[in-house]
Amino acid sequence: MSSPQPHAALIEAARAAREQAYAPYSRFAVGAAVQDELGRIHRGGNVENAAYPQGWCAEASAIAVMVAAGGRRILAAAVCGVADEPVTPCGGCRQKLREFAADDCPVLITDLHTVRATHRLGDLLPNSFGPQHLKTDTAP
Repeated sequence: MSSPQPHAALIEAARAAREQAYAPYSRFAVGAAVQDELGRIHRGGNVENAAYPQGWCAEASAIAVMVAAGGRRILAAAVCGVADEPVTPCGGCRQKLREFAADDCPVLITDLHTVRATHRLGDLLPNSFGPQHLKTDTAP
């Protein structure tokens, strides 16, 4: 009997969020999910807007849902996109993840069928600026 895939529920949540994305202009749907400090999974999809710069990414959506639910720390994240190359978080979303996650936070990159890559957040955003630089009590 094989053991369950680590973060299977997180991956499935990112895939399900991709199905709910609102991408009528680019047709490039992305889903994301984050697991908070209580083990809860929060998901979000990208949301485009006719005024293109006003849309937001899937990771930002998932983080907003987490914060609205009272979560303050990301322990793991998953991103689901379908492209020839693995779809990793954009630079802005890497920084948004960094606000709530430590360098060792796993970021799973998946498509509809398989995990294509797993990165540590610190590898995606090396030498990052985070809450600890401001000496707040919210630093991950």
